[in-house]
Formats: sequence, C-alpha cells, structure tokens
Amino acid sequence: MDGSTTAASAKRAKAPKAKTGGKPIWPKIPADFVRAMLAGHSALGLAFAALIYLVCFSGSIAVFTYEFNRWEQPAGPVLYDAAPQAADAAFRAVLAKNPKAHDLFIRLPEPASPRLSVHGEDAKGGEHTYLFDASGRLAGEQNLPWSEFQAELHTVLHLPRAWGGFVVGLTGVALLSSLISGVLSHPRVFKDAFAFRWGGSKRLQEADLHNRISIWGLPFHLVVSLTGAFLGLTTIIVGVLALATFKGDTSKAYALFRGPTVADDPRPAARLIDIAGALESLKRQYPHARASYILVQHPGDAGQHASVNLVTEGRLSRGETVVVDGAGKRLGEVGYESGSVGVRVLGAVAPLHFGWFGGWPVKVAYFLLGLGLTTVTSSGVAIWLARRRDKGRPAPRWERVWIAFVWSQPVAYAASALVALVAPAPPVAVWGLVTLAASATTIAWTPAVISARLRLLSATLFAGVALVHIGLHGGRFADPVAWAVNLGFLAAALLIMGSVYLSRPKPTAS
Repeated sequence: MDGSTTAASAKRAKAPKAKTGGKPIWPKIPADFVRAMLAGHSALGLAFAALIYLVCFSGSIAVFTYEFNRWEQPAGPVLYDAAPQAADAAFRAVLAKNPKAHDLFIRLPEPASPRLSVHGEDAKGGEHTYLFDASGRLAGEQNLPWSEFQAELHTVLHLPRAWGGFVVGLTGVALLSSLISGVLSHPRVFKDAFAFRWGGSKRLQEADLHNRISIWGLPFHLVVSLTGAFLGLTTIIVGVLALATFKGDTSKAYALFRGPTVADDPRPAARLIDIAGALESLKRQYPHARASYILVQHPGDAGQHASVNLVTEGRLSRGETVVVDGAGKRLGEVGYESGSVGVRVLGAVAPLHFGWFGGWPVKVAYFLLGLGLTTVTSSGVAIWLARRRDKGRPAPRWERVWIAFVWSQPVAYAASALVALVAPAPPVAVWGLVTLAASATTIAWTPAVISARLRLLSATLFAGVALVHIGLHGGRFADPVAWAVNLGFLAAALLIMGSVYLSRPKPTAS
C-alpha cells in the first residue's frame, strides 16, 4: 500500500488525541510498529515487484485456460458426456500405439472442458494427447501451443519445473507478506475504504486507488497468495514433513496423499484393465458424482491399477480420488473429501487458487480480481517512483523501465497468440522477444509515450488475434466458446484503446 497515506496515518497514531475525522481500528498500535510495517511493505514490494506483477498478470489470464484450449482447437469434437465404453475404447486405442506405456491419462468431458482425450507416450517416448468422438474413435491429436504456453508461464515461468515452482511459490510468500504488512501499516484501513481524493494531486489519487483496490479485494488476494505459495512450495513442504515424521523418506510423506498403493508387478496380466466396467461400478457406488479423469498406471501388467477422480457438484474440492485394481475392484479413497482435515484442506487448495468452482461467475470474478491485484502491484511501484520525484530524488530511467515492463505484457501475450495462429514458432520465444523489444523503448521514449504506444499496439494485436482466428477457423466452429473468446479479445482491444483516448493530454485553453 502507498506510503504517503500510511505515513500520515502513522503520525496520527503517534498523536492519538488529534482530531483526525475518524477512529483508527487499531489505535493501540505503536507508531514505530506502523512505520516498520510500512518500510517492510515497500522493501518487499520493490524487491519482488516484477515477479509479482508477472505472476498476477499471467494468473489472471490463466483463469480461462480451459476456454483457451477450446478456442485454439475449435473444431472439436465437443462432448458433454461420454459413455464408459467410449472411454474404454479411447484408452485401448492409445495403448495400441504404445503397448509398453507406463501410464495413460484419460480426461472425460465435463462442463468446463467438453472433450474426451487420452494423454500418453509414443514408442519413442514423445508425449501426445489424442481427442476422441462420442464412440471412442480417434478424431485427431490435440495441438494447443499457446494455451500451454500461458498456463506454464503462470505455474513455472517456463523454468525447469522444480525451480519454476519454487520461484512462483516464493513470489506467493512475498505477495502474502506484502499484503499483511500493507494492512498493518494502514491504521485507518477500513475507515478509509471508500475515501477518494479526486481532483487533487495525481499521486494521491493513485495512492487512494492503490489502497482501495487492495482493501476491496483483500480476501481474494489473501486466498490466492496463500494457496499459490502452498502449491509452489509443495516439494519443500513435503520435504519438511518427511524430515519431521519419516526421517527424511519423502516417498512415505507423498504416500499420505496418494491413497491405497498397489505393488509393482511387471508380469503380464491375464486381461487388460476394464475401464468401462470400473466406471460403471463406481457410478453405482457414487451415484451423485461424475468421473472427471482416470490415471491408469502400468496398463497390461499384473500390477495395473487406476485412480479415478470423482467430482460431486457443489463441493469445494478437486474431487475424491478412488483407486481400483486391475480387476476393477475398489481399493479405497485418497481422502480429499472423506479423509483427515489436512487432506481435505489439501483437496480444496487448487480449486480455491484457480477458481475451479461456481462456473462462469467465479471465473469472471477471479479474472477481474486478478487484474485488480496486478494493478495494485503496478501502481505501488509507480507511486514509490513518484514519491521519489516529489522529494527531489527522481529516477527517470527506472520510471521508463517500469512502465515499459508493465505494458509489455499485453503486447507480448497478444503477439505470441497471433504468431501461434499462423506459424509454428514457439510462443514462449515470441513472448520473450516481444517483452525485450517493448522494454527497449525506454531508450527513446518518455513514460507517457511508452504507455500510450504500447497500449495502442496491444489493442491492435488483440483485435488482430480475434480477426485472424475467425478467418482461419470461423467456418468450422464446433465449440461456441471460440466466439466468446474472440469477443473477449475484441472487447480487450476496445477497452485498451479507450484508455489511451481518455488519458491523452487535454488541450490547454488559449
């Protein structure tokens, strides 16, 4: 949160008898403590500003990953249900391509992702995801370069998975700490929740907007930063748990979250696991749940088994995972909905972080709140730079660098999507090059010019993405979500264009 208002609040806290127009909610907090929180808030925000901004921006976009999947391959097939026999046929079709597959992942149609697919390896170890129609016949291979790029940018920043997850998790910790220190450094946080100082100093207006968005979205900000830190640092958390409980044996720690185990037995099985029979049996045992995915491990071996995820509508959970053996016999549950409190909380972490509950309204809310948190990060650094300028210690180079980085991301995202539609170039390479090119504008342009021109460029590219997509796929849309996503790109283009028009310099009266 901005220091100008919080510093003033700190002074008021030091002089409690002064008439300030409102009662602080924490009147007994010492002013020195408030100032320490403010200093920590500023230090954390500046140290992690770029990473927090990138993770928040990419997370806002990643809310619609399922919709981008459908948009990028709009010809379908679109299925709103699949018979158990279709899933079994799809499983056998992919296994026929590689009879020695270690495991196969079957994703069943669900409201957010109405497709039947099987992910597995070919004989050379290459990974593929195949799409199937309602009868389980192969319909084609999934090809989603841009959707996968934007999802991985948020989860691992395209770093090696272990390192990327750690950096993202550490960024979540920094964001959570910054949020808490920001609230503690603002004694009038709720009293000022709707106070705006419009018409005065631009920096104070930005400070009020920064503080108000922070407070209005605080529950969401705390939830996504806490769950994001947990998801990113899972490896470390499990490692600590293993040291504390199992003398460092991480396999025993992971076993707590995997449910019943089946011993490896590489001998050939008498018969291949019957996916259709297992699904029908589980449907009788869990009549109110629907299967969302199946992980089949060691298919064809005597030790083959499957983990079936069952989702019950209305529950804040990733779903219960049930393990069945090669004969289709139910061995037990992992416990995401029926186990200990800790395992059930673990089952709710991912839905809470990614907005996997409540359907479209929750997704739209997560998108807008995520952009709000992105704006808070951006404005926090901008306010700090403006305060330096007001104190006679301007940092013009950093002002240009920050504004270029902030507006480079809409440009880079749009450019990578546009190139992915027309060329086989890796989206992450396009994103990286465009980010660097946009940042290079700091050499020649002022912050105001950088902001306006990068926004105009991103608006043009967003409109281009929608029009090119319609031109390439418009006659073969099997999935109506493709139209919604294209309308979203056009709406983004109009909004960004409008922001440039509204922020243009006003002509002075002669």
